[in-house]
Amino acid sequence: MTSTAPTSTTASIPDPAQAQTRILRVLVASQVLSGAGLAAGVTVGALLVQDMLGTTSLAGLPSALFTAGSALTAVTVGRISQARGRRPGLAAGYLTGAVGSVGVITAAVLDNPVLLFIALFVYGAGTATNLQARYAGADLASPGHRARAVSTVLVATTVGGVAGPNLAAPAGTLAEHLGIPHLAGLFVISGAAYVLAALVLVLWLRPDPLLLARTVARTKETHAQANPAGAEAADTGEAGNSVVLGALVMILTQLVMVAIMTMTPVHMHDHGHSTTAAGLVIGIHVGAMYLPSPLTGWLVDRYGRMKIAAASGITLLAAGTLAAAAPGDSVTLLALALALLGLGWNFGLVSGTAIITDTVPLATRAKTQGLVDVSIAIAGATGGITSGIMVAATSYPALALTGGALSLALLPAVAATARRR
Repeated sequence: MTSTAPTSTTASIPDPAQAQTRILRVLVASQVLSGAGLAAGVTVGALLVQDMLGTTSLAGLPSALFTAGSALTAVTVGRISQARGRRPGLAAGYLTGAVGSVGVITAAVLDNPVLLFIALFVYGAGTATNLQARYAGADLASPGHRARAVSTVLVATTVGGVAGPNLAAPAGTLAEHLGIPHLAGLFVISGAAYVLAALVLVLWLRPDPLLLARTVARTKETHAQANPAGAEAADTGEAGNSVVLGALVMILTQLVMVAIMTMTPVHMHDHGHSTTAAGLVIGIHVGAMYLPSPLTGWLVDRYGRMKIAAASGITLLAAGTLAAAAPGDSVTLLALALALLGLGWNFGLVSGTAIITDTVPLATRAKTQGLVDVSIAIAGATGGITSGIMVAATSYPALALTGGALSLALLPAVAATARRR
């Protein structure tokens, strides 16, 4: 009887390749919905605060608040995922983001800035969860296809992320009919989208990718112990260096991207552009953040993590330079600059995520990934809060140039890690 138990247990394990196909389909569906949810804060958050407080200097505060909220959520989602799997962790994060959306709407109706700031902090949970989902796509992927798996999840955000900002005008009209301030209209869409994303995961993300990956890993360990000649030793020093590099790549790209992105709608508004025009530019930016993901994933798997990480720094420099040089009345050039900004961020996120996933063992993977995303969120919060202050003290072109120059710090970090290898 005891001899048949291992065989029965092994037979009950789903095939990882087949499970990965199903998991990616479910994650794609949830990302389409959550992409629409996260776009609301990016598009009208700064304008809502500027309208409520009557000052530009605090226009970066919404971005700082929901990225700070995403830092707390990244830890929580990471810990829940570590203990119970990806499904409950991601679903809890999206539902929290929906609560934040309802809070923003309530604050707008009551014209209550304090409630608005609290609600934006809670709303950040959706942003963190949307990013954490990329790790779920890589849990069961083979090392040579991890970047492409991450990219498949990321690109799904494009549909909702591009459509969301361009619904600003009709959503505002709908909100006014419901007695809600025009700028808060997108948060109605956001709340509904986050709830639906959570529902998709709860119902269909089965088997849980992280739990299955652990089961498969334990099975392989059992075979390895029976055949120790096939075991390989890990270089912990090199692994530590890679974790630091992966985190640094994503932290810097997030800082630069959030800072420039946050103040672009305000910059356009100050030059007489409509909310629709700002929504179009942000929609193009969000599309560039996610749409190139399949190509980026292929490039990372084909040419290596380090080369694409370096390319992200160069692309962000080009974005900052163009944003600084573009005339304030040119929607076309600002859209191109924001497209490059999104592309540079995409290069950094996909390559950095692949570096982290390659390096961190399954036993601590979700927890470590959550901590890395905390650092990314803190960087985003820093970029958001300082961007408004800097533009108020200097100008939008100065902010864009500073961000572009800062991104070049990636190059020596990548070179140093490559030399150690």
